[in-house]
Amino acid sequence: MSERFDCDNCKESLYGRKYIQAEDNPYCIPCYDSLFANTCDECKELIGHDSRELFYEDRHYHEHCFRCFRCDRSLADEPFTSQDDALLCNDCYCNEFSSKCVACDKTVMPGTRKLEYAGSTWHEGCFICNSCQQPIGSKSFIPDKDDHYCVPCYENKFAPRCTRCKQALAKGGVTYRDEPWHKECFVCTGCKVQLAGQHFTSRDDSPYCLKCFGNLYAKKCEACKKPITGFGGGKYISFEDRQWHQPCFTCSRCSVSLVGAGFFPEQDEILCRNCNGNS
Repeated sequence: MSERFDCDNCKESLYGRKYIQAEDNPYCIPCYDSLFANTCDECKELIGHDSRELFYEDRHYHEHCFRCFRCDRSLADEPFTSQDDALLCNDCYCNEFSSKCVACDKTVMPGTRKLEYAGSTWHEGCFICNSCQQPIGSKSFIPDKDDHYCVPCYENKFAPRCTRCKQALAKGGVTYRDEPWHKECFVCTGCKVQLAGQHFTSRDDSPYCLKCFGNLYAKKCEACKKPITGFGGGKYISFEDRQWHQPCFTCSRCSVSLVGAGFFPEQDEILCRNCNGNS
């Protein structure tokens, strides 16, 4: 008498029948499917032993049930993503959730290089200078209304030019006599020191620092021989063809201040009343 060979679940003989070994025990096909097969997350039916099974995030699918939620395309051999538990092919996901390039109106695919600015998105190769038409990429750019320019093109096209060196002023600079200058180009005509941020004056439309202007053009104090510029609120006294700083306007003999007082000229001297009376 031959040894029995039965299904471990239903105990029916497996001689002459297909069976599957599981957990060291033999099972007939119907029993194996009912005991071990997973349920398809889409159609809720068992995934039989002879069906191709796909697995994604603790969910099981028949091959023919693993499809895009939007276009119904099979995802068995396609890249896909999940959005709120719905499976989407790349095309549907991009059309629904990815940005569109404002230049070419095509979808900016996930993972591709892009540029975002002021709420808009471009493919890297579509974000170009409005003048030279070259991609700007990661370089600096300057917006002008709806256009964008690389820095060299913007400077050549729009930026004012320095009165001295004739090169473009990209930013900053100073204005003198309604003309633009680079800070480093706006210098004293005499000593060439930069004048931006300090007091200066002019002569024949040329700018001078106060020191050079005083040395070159200001009248000299009769007493100390230093320039009388009048800048910074300094007061001075003038008599005939001679001038004095106010603190220097003193009696030539006793040095008392003559500001607001009577004085007497005596050749090259100026005298107070007392010294004049003692002459």
